[in-house]
Amino acid sequence: MSGKLYLVPTPIGNLKDMTLRAIEVLKEVDLILAEDTRNSGKLLKHFEIDTQMHSHHMHNEHKTVEGIVRRIQGGENIALISDAGTPAISDPGFLLTRACVEAGIEVDCLPGANAFVPALVNSGFPNDRFVFEGFLPVKKGRQTRLELLAEEPRTIIFYESPHKLLKTLAQFVEYFGAERQVSVSRELTKLHEETVRGTAEEVLKHFENKPPKGEIVVVVSGKK
Repeated sequence: MSGKLYLVPTPIGNLKDMTLRAIEVLKEVDLILAEDTRNSGKLLKHFEIDTQMHSHHMHNEHKTVEGIVRRIQGGENIALISDAGTPAISDPGFLLTRACVEAGIEVDCLPGANAFVPALVNSGFPNDRFVFEGFLPVKKGRQTRLELLAEEPRTIIFYESPHKLLKTLAQFVEYFGAERQVSVSRELTKLHEETVRGTAEEVLKHFENKPPKGEIVVVVSGKK
């Protein structure tokens, strides 16, 4: 009898955001696939989870998916976790999930922590309809993407790294206009959590004077 794949969200900062069900699943499965076993090892130790771990990340997932599918077909229950948040959201997970679905394997994605939903709700922008963009292209296709998104009427959500935030905000001023409303949330659920709201120009000036640190979610209002 075939096993099951569990997609298990992990806290994005505050360990109290780990759900009871997530702990239960991680204790009961036969194997945990982790993006970074060193990072996840600290989490598992905190919750007294001693399930075996294997590494599963963007650099090896193409090679390991087939073997994992065979193991689940053989009856093993396997859980996938990323370093933080919900697997497959700008993290490894899509390839394995697709392969399991195509193989007729049951996939169970637990609800739990992620970064973009609290950032979206906290922005104060309309959230009945929105676009999740994740990370913008680094080079090829970036300009084309920004030109397209400049006309998007729905609220737009981006992930960004601290060292690229100023460049991205400057491009928002250039492509979306200096008056477009922007909300930047960083270090969500952590001690130094901060949300900065204002026009694209105002938020850019804020972070020019106060260099950003930590994980960042940028929410941009749609074109009116």
